[in-house]
Amino acid sequence: MDFDQLLADRMRAVDASAIREILKVAARPKMISLAGGMPAPDSFPLRIFPELVDKVLTTYGHRALQYDLTEGFGPLREALAAYIGEKEGLDVSTGDVLIGSGSQGILDGLGKILISRGDSIAIEAPTYLGAIQAFAPYQPNYVSLQTGDDGVSPDALEAVLKQGRVKCVYLVPTFQNPTGRTIPISLRQKIADLLIKYHALLIEDDPYSALRYRGEAVPSIFSMAPDNVVYVGTFSKIFAPGLRIGFCISPPSIRKWLVTARQGVDLHTSTFGQALAAEYLTGGYLDRHLPHILSIYAPRQAAMFRALEDAFPPYFHWSRPEGGMFVWLRGPEGMDMTQVYARAVARNVAFVPGTFFFVRKGDGMETARLSFTCPDEKDISRAVTTLGDVIRQYEKEMSG
Repeated sequence: MDFDQLLADRMRAVDASAIREILKVAARPKMISLAGGMPAPDSFPLRIFPELVDKVLTTYGHRALQYDLTEGFGPLREALAAYIGEKEGLDVSTGDVLIGSGSQGILDGLGKILISRGDSIAIEAPTYLGAIQAFAPYQPNYVSLQTGDDGVSPDALEAVLKQGRVKCVYLVPTFQNPTGRTIPISLRQKIADLLIKYHALLIEDDPYSALRYRGEAVPSIFSMAPDNVVYVGTFSKIFAPGLRIGFCISPPSIRKWLVTARQGVDLHTSTFGQALAAEYLTGGYLDRHLPHILSIYAPRQAAMFRALEDAFPPYFHWSRPEGGMFVWLRGPEGMDMTQVYARAVARNVAFVPGTFFFVRKGDGMETARLSFTCPDEKDISRAVTTLGDVIRQYEKEMSG
């Protein structure tokens, strides 16, 4: 029987994740992967987990194993309200916070309640592929916002908002995936002003801001226009991604519909995982463990910068973020990084060709995303050196 004929029409807009397929290749033995945006296993707080589990069972008992509110586990929502309120300088209440199954689950929920077929969504070009995949089943039209070294241009955003046909805007303003870029505070304020002026809604995805190795923290756009922003965060990069703990703060009407939509999906996020996250936050574990995470990633990022300087032709350019997990590589016009990828994999180096982060096919063929979080400094240097050799050989073949 051909079961494909039973599929809903919206599934025709859904493709398998190109990055997930690349990660299968990256998992091969002897492969050095600069591909996946995954936390390093040695960044997980394994030593404190027995203590956290004991605290959860002692403090909450059977409550940590029971069904709970769709909105989320009360102690975690309370802890997050205090944490985000202090971080952003806002008065955040427990009732403002919703917990999701990772930030990905929240993005799917937002797509479900906001997007009708044919609605326009404004996104950065390039943008986070997971957001495209979350929104795709609801069949939007994407309006690409061009980006530069400072991220999305407020002028480009206003040109789109003026037309009045965009349902919402999706941005990753801090250490963006895939480019690593951060929108500076002056441009954030302009974006916030535009949201207010045009009564527009922004989904601000903020998974990476805690991973800062240099420079000063930048306030969120949410802190500048809280009534116009759904602020989305996650514990995946600062605790453990396998727990699937994400959260958001949104305008009340959006929050109400997110709860209603969630009840028909999985009722709520794992109560036990939420309880672990609550203790991790309130017990001061995050404050003590985050410096350890940064001490792992900062030298790996520095190693990647050094290797790129040493191994790559001078006409290549790359981003130099002050944090996050990614470096964005741009080669000369006409280069096809998907072909470079195939040659690099043959030499046991994996990365993600940048074209997969654009919604328009053929865009970004000369770009690539490199992740520095999982390999150690020695492997990063070896992989980048190999990649530089592969690129020179590819250029030689193309010119000959």
